[in-house]
Amino acid sequence: MLKQDPFAGHLFVFRGRRGDLVKVIWWDGQGACMFMKRLERGRFVWPAAKEGKVALTPAQLSMLLEGIDWRAPERTWRPLAAG
Repeated sequence: MLKQDPFAGHLFVFRGRRGDLVKVIWWDGQGACMFMKRLERGRFVWPAAKEGKVALTPAQLSMLLEGIDWRAPERTWRPLAAG
């Protein structure tokens, strides 16, 4: 149990088993919303959890969702070409 109020604005972030998928669930005041992202290459750098939960700053969450190691900001994979 995460023991957090889902209606209080908390984001609940879950990572897939292989580490290349992340899902974010939050309450927007009208219903539950879900954002899902899968990396083509690399893995999401996941922080060590204490008691099953982690507190991240908005900047750390942003880097995590971009596939950047937020402990040492650097992209884990860069596309060779766009389009």
